[in-house]
Amino acid sequence: MHRRRRTALVLCATIVTAAPLLTACGNDAHPGAAAVVGGQRITVAQLENRVNEVRAAQRAATADDAQYEQTIARTGGLTRDTLHSMVLDEVLKRAAEDAGVGVTRKDIQAFRTSLERQVGGPKALETTWLQQYGVAPQRLDDNLRTEIEAQKLATALGADMNTDAGQAAFWKALSDASKKLDVDLNPRYGTWDVQKSSRVDAKTPWVREITAPAQPQSA
Repeated sequence: MHRRRRTALVLCATIVTAAPLLTACGNDAHPGAAAVVGGQRITVAQLENRVNEVRAAQRAATADDAQYEQTIARTGGLTRDTLHSMVLDEVLKRAAEDAGVGVTRKDIQAFRTSLERQVGGPKALETTWLQQYGVAPQRLDDNLRTEIEAQKLATALGADMNTDAGQAAFWKALSDASKKLDVDLNPRYGTWDVQKSSRVDAKTPWVREITAPAQPQSA
């Protein structure tokens, strides 16, 4: 396996087990908002639009009503998971900006091409992201950008994600960014605690283990 892929595997696996618990602060000071991040509202309407995108993609991917109902039953927490992912993505984006990290369109395309080769093509990749992470096909590139940000942030921080010290440095950067953004969740969707290091509820694509077949190691 290429060294870069090993690094990504370690990073993503570490994020799965060390991600901050999306869990407080929320009140009725922002009517109509699902969350406020950095003074910017994520409205309930925006959240519902994201959820509807996923539901539409799930419906299109299922053969009949019974299968679709089973899909809905398996993803009953989609709304909460989607909001938590949206907030966590913004926190990571701020941490990356603070570290001087940027992601180009070329980065995204190269990463997408690599993943497509692993899973068997563009459609297979879209299906994987939809089924495993609740990401609609039209949001795939945005999510790949976020994952690249996570990897680049770890590199910029000099954080070796194989070590406790490296993991601590990475999560401190996210904690600092979260404090700066003053995250405020509507209580109906949970709360936010940047200090905790527990398993995250949301199935965020960059909070994941890569399950696709590994590429052979180059000579």
